[in-house]
Amino acid sequence: MVGSARQGLPSWIGAATVTRKMELDNNNNVLKEESLGKGAPNPKISDADLSFGERAFSAAGAALISSIIVNPLDVAKVRLQAQAAGVPYDGFCRTASFESSTILQDVKCMPSSAGTQPTCSPECTRYRGTLDVFYKVVRQEGFLRLWRGTNASLALAVPSVAIYMPLYDIFRNYMEELTSENIPTLTPYTPLVAGSLARSVACITCYPVELARTRMQAFKHNQASVRPPGVWRTLINAVSDIKGANKPQSFQSYRILWTGLGAQLARDVPFSAVCWSLLEPLRRRILSGIGDEASLPTVLGVNFCAGFVAGSIAAASTCPLDVVRTRLQIEKDPTRALTMTMRQTLVEIWRDGGMNGLFTGAGPRVARAGPSVGIVVSFYEVVKHALHSRRLTE
Repeated sequence: MVGSARQGLPSWIGAATVTRKMELDNNNNVLKEESLGKGAPNPKISDADLSFGERAFSAAGAALISSIIVNPLDVAKVRLQAQAAGVPYDGFCRTASFESSTILQDVKCMPSSAGTQPTCSPECTRYRGTLDVFYKVVRQEGFLRLWRGTNASLALAVPSVAIYMPLYDIFRNYMEELTSENIPTLTPYTPLVAGSLARSVACITCYPVELARTRMQAFKHNQASVRPPGVWRTLINAVSDIKGANKPQSFQSYRILWTGLGAQLARDVPFSAVCWSLLEPLRRRILSGIGDEASLPTVLGVNFCAGFVAGSIAAASTCPLDVVRTRLQIEKDPTRALTMTMRQTLVEIWRDGGMNGLFTGAGPRVARAGPSVGIVVSFYEVVKHALHSRRLTE
């Protein structure tokens, strides 16, 4: 996946370097071309020869595995952020009887037999951290609720990553080849630009499903006999709320499906820029000494470690924007949902919680992002490596 101008990188990594190695001659400033992978049966085969469909297949498989593994951490992060935003989790008890959840609805404990005291204390489900979320969700809602929104995560991650990763490869390969030939000093910045562009396209395309996932994870569904609403029903409910408040403005009701898109882009684009800017140099440094002899376990380990480190740092640095995005996505009031801005939301978060408020849910976010990026990148590269190796033997 990495395009590099360094000698010794595996030939399956990138287009700009597999077909030739660019070297600037200090005497006459002439670019020399030198074939890589001389011992390979077909040194011209690279990841640039993989079709978009093959890349998308690799990315979709990576997204599937990652979404299932890290979903509980995503639930914990969203619950902590929603609680800080005012979602009334207080008063929910395992033995209490209450109505099904609605966004920002007043929900109270079931009165005791005396009619004066609630059946549980405010601390009964007041989340105090990631592990506390896990414990209380399992105890009060069941173990499988840690995977609440997984169907939305899969519906989002599979197409989103299947768009994102191949586009990143294509953009990076093209820009590295272009800059290597014309402006070599800009070549190190191509991962940053390619990651930002690819993430923007994927984010805009799949955003309504992201909205549904956040809402599904943020709010409890407490009627055991009734199946929780899925992705489609969650989106319909979101549109219906706006239609009820703005009957003459049918177009406005569908704008709600892109509520918080600006915050999503403001979070994901910097995340991708930081992540790829760290991941690519780290991975290149490790792989530069391996060459074309890299085995599948080596490819898996190198990419997972690089992705883990880069994803964790990127997640921590963009956490405030993630908090803003969550608040915008879970807003119930139709007027506020359509008029709230990122700046207003940041001010509210700072006023309510200060620096701690801006980094609410940072623990589970970082704990989720590191493994998630590591899994996606490593699995994606392993499948590409396998496809590349198969072509070499044909």
